[in-house]
Amino acid sequence: MTVTHLHEPTNPTANLTTISTRRILDLVIAGTSLILLGPILMLVALAIWVESGRPIFFSQVRLGQMGRHFRMYKFRKFHKGSGAIDCPVTIRNDCRMTRLGGFLARAKLDELPQLWNILKGDMSVVGPRPESLDLADCFVGFYRRVLDHKPGIFGPNQVVFRDEALLYPDTLDPQQFYREVLFPLKASIDLAYFPNRTIPSDIGWIIYGVLAVVGLVPARKSQAMLAGIRNGSNSPPPRRGSVPENGSKIQQ
Repeated sequence: MTVTHLHEPTNPTANLTTISTRRILDLVIAGTSLILLGPILMLVALAIWVESGRPIFFSQVRLGQMGRHFRMYKFRKFHKGSGAIDCPVTIRNDCRMTRLGGFLARAKLDELPQLWNILKGDMSVVGPRPESLDLADCFVGFYRRVLDHKPGIFGPNQVVFRDEALLYPDTLDPQQFYREVLFPLKASIDLAYFPNRTIPSDIGWIIYGVLAVVGLVPARKSQAMLAGIRNGSNSPPPRRGSVPENGSKIQQ
């Protein structure tokens, strides 16, 4: 298992009031969501049990803030005996996926148990996505600063890469493609946003995240968001038709 040393924050004088406000917001959103989504959580758990039995949940140790390890929870979407241990990324038509798991992944319902991680304080509602220990060696040099921030469910990358599984070329090794292409891009986006984030901009990304989950943020809008982040804007940009720098496109 990869051992990750605790990472010292690059901004130890962060505003404690903002941190406290963000934590209160996390507790309110996560607690309210668990109550309101309780029936859906039970239905998903029942559906998994009917289709393939136990376990209902999938858990894995992930990298948290400052490189601390924590156990993250999801609804199980893979067949028994397979999982992220085989490959830390999920690709299109992944053979490990159950029929129900494919639906849960597309609808992002497999992520709902992470509301418990938010209540525990391991995660935040808005933050970089927590990587598995298999990818800990990606956090080198400039990219280690991503670990300054508590991981979350929503954020710029979660909107821009709403359908990440569709981006992997059939001719390349998925893990190599993630390490060499997607991870550097994601880390750069995170570092363009999170050091200058605000509570209002976080709320904006929560709203856009929900809209992306239900399919109301098209590819063109995602490209505009990526361009806006790279240009130094904290909030989701209102303009339309923008594309990422260097002419690259995110296919949704």
